[in-house]
Amino acid sequence: MFLNDQETATDLLYYEAIAKTVVTLIRKTPDAPVTIGVHGDWGAGKSSVLKMLEGAFAEDDRVLCLWFNGWTFEGFEDAKTVVIETIVDELRRARPTSTKVADAAKKVLKRVDWLKLARKAGGFAFTATTGIPTFDQVKGLYDVATSFLAKPQDHVSIEDLKGVAEKAGEFLKEAPDESDNLPEHIHAFREEFKELLDAADIDQLVVIVDDLDRCLPKTAIATLEAIRLFLFVERTAFVIGADELMIEYAVREHFPDLPPSSGPVSYARNYLEKLIQVPFRIPALGVAETRVYVTLLLAENALGSKDPRFLNLLASAREDMRRPWKSRGLDRRTVEQAMAGKMPPDVDQALVISAHVTKILSEGTRGNPRQIKRFLNSMMLRHAIAEERGFGADIQRPVLAKIMLAERFYPDFYEQIARLAANHPDGQPEALRRFEEHVRAPAPEEDDDEKPAAKGGRKAARSAPAPLPAEAMEWEKNEWAKGWAAIDPPLTGVDLRPYVFVTRDKRSSLGGLAAASHLEGLVEKLMGPTMMVRGAVGEIAKLTGPEPEEVFEAIRGRILQDDNFAAKPKGADGLVRLVEAHPALQRRLLEFIRELPVAKVGSWAASSWGACFTDTGIAAEYQTTLRSWAEQTENSILQKAAQGISKLQRG
Repeated sequence: MFLNDQETATDLLYYEAIAKTVVTLIRKTPDAPVTIGVHGDWGAGKSSVLKMLEGAFAEDDRVLCLWFNGWTFEGFEDAKTVVIETIVDELRRARPTSTKVADAAKKVLKRVDWLKLARKAGGFAFTATTGIPTFDQVKGLYDVATSFLAKPQDHVSIEDLKGVAEKAGEFLKEAPDESDNLPEHIHAFREEFKELLDAADIDQLVVIVDDLDRCLPKTAIATLEAIRLFLFVERTAFVIGADELMIEYAVREHFPDLPPSSGPVSYARNYLEKLIQVPFRIPALGVAETRVYVTLLLAENALGSKDPRFLNLLASAREDMRRPWKSRGLDRRTVEQAMAGKMPPDVDQALVISAHVTKILSEGTRGNPRQIKRFLNSMMLRHAIAEERGFGADIQRPVLAKIMLAERFYPDFYEQIARLAANHPDGQPEALRRFEEHVRAPAPEEDDDEKPAAKGGRKAARSAPAPLPAEAMEWEKNEWAKGWAAIDPPLTGVDLRPYVFVTRDKRSSLGGLAAASHLEGLVEKLMGPTMMVRGAVGEIAKLTGPEPEEVFEAIRGRILQDDNFAAKPKGADGLVRLVEAHPALQRRLLEFIRELPVAKVGSWAASSWGACFTDTGIAAEYQTTLRSWAEQTENSILQKAAQGISKLQRG
């Protein structure tokens, strides 16, 4: 049994509090229209919150709650009309026997037909605010369509234009006197929709819009523009689940001629804030919350979601998460009490694993629940494979989790360990043993440098420790590797060959795991010439979740593998564009720069990165690296370049 990656049926993160707050807000403003945003990164749990919200209205006959998934309608010719038609159709289904609802729905759908009419024209402008064609636009459409029918062009479908002309002709016959007045169109649409709500006899219409951040910019903007038509219709509430950054990107892509912002907030952000009146942001999990989440996931997997012991544990976890800043995670005593004093082995192991992997997993996934769940799923799948192959007893989950942490967050480090383990007769690399001992050794006391001999009065000099193996010396320079070596369980004396075997997936350039073809294609573009890299900016911006890190690691690995740094290597410009679009990668870029062999790099290394570091702390660390290059004497070309850059910055 593995962990379902869909919207969770069990609220392990106490997101119910967010859902209840949204429900309360909607119920306390029954007459006023409201648009609410549920924001969060990819995999943060937005859809789970929206499902809880939908469930809260399920038993209320006076509230009609509709679910609209924008991604489902990706590729439709006009997502805007799809949104409106879906809402109207759902209202008709809710009251299937009502002639009032049917008549009111027809009136609204007739106005929707105008949208389709203008879309058919292919080049007739919509108004910027609503997308509804004016009377003059439709009249022009009718004239053009009839003229094309008289003299058809090779690239125009006669059937399409005939249908357009008929539709336009019908509209012109029925058009009221004020049809050329755009505000009247807007007012009429909203009034007709109010009549539809009255006919349906409901107190509120709640429309949940999910997965909007997965859509292409065209679909996302069309959906948002449709929602704008309802902004002043009483008794309507829209709840939009989306990552704000992706929606801002969609706005910039759809409106490329927007002027640069003259204030602290971009036009793209202003667009979103005017549309969404009340934003809720789902916070990333902290270290303690990650530990609770991992424990609950594994305990639910072991016991089942209906087991009284698990329900007791879930209740304790919720109480703990009421004040997460005070939480230390679920400790053994709390879990034992929930288990009624008898700890099942799988739950005991869940506690061990959560204690071991929490810190690095929290930092590596940045508190993202979906990435945490996928890590655990992968771990359980690999353990199951080992059991099916007959060596499950050789695999301990805490050790497997530690190995997988290296594989997931520092693939080059993992590759070295795997290679050393495979080449050692007992699968116990000496370099890893020495590295762990070095990291875990207690710091010497300040007055312990010299100790007196037993009888002589002379002081015996403290013996210098043996130098570390070359691999361990490189690992010692990396803070992540040292943190990894310090966590339990230690791997000294463990035969790592079974673990290497069970984590041996199909290799690719992306961090060691089989990767999606679109990421492989993007890596190739970012490894290409400057013009190709610039052309990939749009694809870079669409990366979500762990994808930016995977692409970064793929490019980084290929650059270091080439081992040619006199001239700027292919991929360096790609890293710059990637970090500019995803500033969270700044730390990784700094680590990459520090990995460059000082003796081999050319002047390009000193002048290629400065604009990437917008974080003041990381920028300061980069300046320290630049100063060290300016002071070293091993590489005069790099030295002069670094000195020149430093001088320019001071000037």
